[in-house]
Amino acid sequence: MIDLHYWPTPNGHKITLFLEEAGLPYTIHPVDIGKGEQFRPEFLAIAPNNRMPAIVDHEPAGGGAPLAIFETGAILLYLAEKTGRFLPADLPGRFEAIQWLMWQMGGLGPMAGQNHHFNIYAPEKIPYAQDRYVRETARLYGVLDKRLADRPFVAGEYSIADMAAYPWIVPHEAQGQKLDDFPNLKRWFETIAARPATITAYEKGKAVSSGNQPMSEEQRRVLFGTPAAR
Repeated sequence: MIDLHYWPTPNGHKITLFLEEAGLPYTIHPVDIGKGEQFRPEFLAIAPNNRMPAIVDHEPAGGGAPLAIFETGAILLYLAEKTGRFLPADLPGRFEAIQWLMWQMGGLGPMAGQNHHFNIYAPEKIPYAQDRYVRETARLYGVLDKRLADRPFVAGEYSIADMAAYPWIVPHEAQGQKLDDFPNLKRWFETIAARPATITAYEKGKAVSSGNQPMSEEQRRVLFGTPAAR
């Protein structure tokens, strides 16, 4: 059994996508980031960077004590290794998928995240920052669109690279992007959206956060104003 410490953000959705695709048994432990639950000592014990998601695998491959893992790239690689799925076995294919996983971790996610921050959450609008991150998001969409011109998925077959990128494309409208401007990306996006595991993963996310109200000033302070632990 896997414990998933989770909130339905793009990073959280990455892991439920994999778990649903692989059919692994898991239990969701909500981490309400608007209430500051990511700073609780019991969560920091498994995710010291106070970011969710994180997992605890009570049946790690090879046996032994429960294994805690944080950072979504590491979690996806671990789950792929554990199950032998969604990561090519041959060396070139494996590193093709890993390269694009790292592209999402270092590029698409952080840049789209800054896009969200300055366009949705920032208490004051800074036109330079808004334009900067909308344009960079568009550039990254273009990179992905070109990559998908001659293949159905990022690394050929559906893989952890797709699972990492897809949730960051879901809020494309809020990012100031139109999928019609990226036809290959749009085709890829619609294909993944229709997968049964994707539908189930997002339904579970809605169930976790159902009833949430618009973000309050206190929630903004918790999310964006809390200093690093000393």
